[in-house]
Amino acid sequence: MNNQNKKSINDKELEILKFWQDNKIFEKSLRPSSTTFTFYDGPPFATGLPHHGSIMAGTVKDLIPRYQTMRGKRVRRVWGWDCHGLPIENMIEKELNLNSKKEIEEYGIDKFNQAAADSVLRYEKEWKQIIPRLGRWVDMERPYKTMEATYTESVWWSWKTLYDKGLAYEGHKIMHICPRCETPLAQSEVGLEYHDVTDISVTAKFELVDEPNTYVLAWTTTPWTLPGNTALAVHKDIDYVKVKFTPTLTLPQEEGTNSNFVSYYILAKSKVEEYFKDKESIEIVEEFKGEKLLGLKYKPPFNYFEQDLQSGKIVNGDNAYKIWHADFITDDTGTGIAHEAPAFGAEDMELAKANNIPVIKHVQMNGTFVEEVMEELADGLEISTESLRDLKVKRKDDTMGADIQIIRWLAKNHLIFEKHKIVHSYPLCWRCKTPLLNYATSSWFVDVPAIKDKLIAENNKVKWIPEHIRDGRFGKWLEGAREWAVSRRRYWGAPLPIWQSASGKVKLIGSLAELAELSSDKNNGRHFVMRHGESVSNVNNVYDDGVDPENKLTEKGKTQILGSIDLLKSKKINYIISSPILRTKESAELIAKTLGIEVFYDDRLRDVKGMPYDEVVINRVMASVEEYSKKFKNKNLLFIAHGASINMLLAGASLKTREEMLASYMPGVFANNGEVIEFDYKRVPRDATGAINLHRPYIDEVKLEIDGEEYTRIPDVFDCWYESGSMPYAQLHYPFENKDIFEKNFPA
Repeated sequence: MNNQNKKSINDKELEILKFWQDNKIFEKSLRPSSTTFTFYDGPPFATGLPHHGSIMAGTVKDLIPRYQTMRGKRVRRVWGWDCHGLPIENMIEKELNLNSKKEIEEYGIDKFNQAAADSVLRYEKEWKQIIPRLGRWVDMERPYKTMEATYTESVWWSWKTLYDKGLAYEGHKIMHICPRCETPLAQSEVGLEYHDVTDISVTAKFELVDEPNTYVLAWTTTPWTLPGNTALAVHKDIDYVKVKFTPTLTLPQEEGTNSNFVSYYILAKSKVEEYFKDKESIEIVEEFKGEKLLGLKYKPPFNYFEQDLQSGKIVNGDNAYKIWHADFITDDTGTGIAHEAPAFGAEDMELAKANNIPVIKHVQMNGTFVEEVMEELADGLEISTESLRDLKVKRKDDTMGADIQIIRWLAKNHLIFEKHKIVHSYPLCWRCKTPLLNYATSSWFVDVPAIKDKLIAENNKVKWIPEHIRDGRFGKWLEGAREWAVSRRRYWGAPLPIWQSASGKVKLIGSLAELAELSSDKNNGRHFVMRHGESVSNVNNVYDDGVDPENKLTEKGKTQILGSIDLLKSKKINYIISSPILRTKESAELIAKTLGIEVFYDDRLRDVKGMPYDEVVINRVMASVEEYSKKFKNKNLLFIAHGASINMLLAGASLKTREEMLASYMPGVFANNGEVIEFDYKRVPRDATGAINLHRPYIDEVKLEIDGEEYTRIPDVFDCWYESGSMPYAQLHYPFENKDIFEKNFPA
């Protein structure tokens, strides 16, 4: 055979692909069957192109449904897009040259989120070329998207369900935060990125109030936390000593010290040789158990907040700057005495809670000092406050940052005993590589430990391949499962449906209908819609979208409109908003002239060719209703439009789901010519296009009114992993639509 006539492998594959597409082979494989096999496809991010990892996983995902289909089962396979999350935000920040939350808010949350939305599917075309080219069968023409309002409504439903079952709650605890992204991370995210960093550890001197010139030595690897110190911790059963220190060198006397520089230091007995190399300069004058130190008062190295403690602005001020027992203290590292800054350590916070020790948060969530610290630090170091304003307590470039300034301040005030560099592994934000901070903050959690036994029992039913994963990596992870922090202080994400009153009460919303019902933005005006009077096109049964200049109202049509005048007069219509097409324009002018009211013409109400329930058309008419409802609040409005547009307007205003719209729609069955219909306009967040948009800032504008009290939404959004995990029901808009499909096919 002539080699020129041979088809290349590529040509053969393209030929097969064309055959599949032309003959809808994939669609035909989804034949009705009494047996189904439920297959879930976790959605990829569309912000990048497919790579070897996604291609390999996709190949496996294709093999299983094909096999089950060949066994006679029906396997639904729908593509999805994972749309939210900080990776997308970080990408948009770089593209817009924005470097902080402050800059995002100055730029505008609406514009920032729109840029994120526009970016999400930038590679959709390439994915839709590559995936079929791999021979994979999956429906990519009707994908679900986690950013859609229907998907988010299902996420809301699940969250409220968890809350009602006592499995979702707000917690105030120490969490890892990213100071650049200014948001907490879930514990599972913290372990994703570590690297070795060089820090300076410090042993600081804390002078006892009742024993001048006697210092308790406390060790810390985070000097930047010292301004937040409110306690020292020892172990009551560890042996401690009081050491008299007399320098062997004759040095000039410094202000604030006694002659000969004799001073006394307290530390664990086992640490004396480590901290005092010159044995001739020391004398152990007393030995005792840690219990003797409990309750002693000391002078903090930084007293920026002394006035706030005394005034009661910082609670439990009487318990500040004392020595406490803590079980976690050992003499293995440091001095056997720990400096406690409860706002920046889990063990520190637990000690503070147990003993009512005050908590001072001297670092902001962006990783910079609060104003009081900056002012006092600048004054003590004789530098400008401005030079400290952007100083981060942990820096991305691995330099010491704030630690250097704190150490300089300690040295200037003779409160540093020793310092040295240490290299240790430190967690970074897996998205932007910024060093994380332990930070006292609030978050909303899923109470995973409460259902851990059930999770383990369900896992035991799963056939894992390879088998050892069940009791190994995954099983051990389940056994150690912790609370899941699902709230993020960010922008591009599904908003938490949590509203809070000034008195601290919270209200969780589980659906759009509930949101509309409780919204305080009650437009007390009434809304009416009217179909134009009979026109020539109605008589001739032809479609006209406004191009025919002779398609006027018939005499019967004029009579229909005039016949509605008394009804409209009784409804006290204030304004008319009409489609600008000739037949609706004539109808509006007849009413306006008779009632003496103003007409506004809006192109969004005109007839549009295409699907009667096309989402774009629904959004167009709803954008008109939304705009004029806001413009003429508490006024009675009459919208004059066409049959299909009126159907869509009524469906959109009542928040009907697509399933409900399709069930109620009958082709060609519209309102009668001249018929007036009052509709209940349910207000929910919409953007400029008229689409329901639950993202920030639109959702933030919604206030609730409950028992005369106003509620404002907390600004948090969901962790995108919670959204991804909602895929089994949210892709179907369950329980608002497709209940039969979901309940027959769940679980996978």
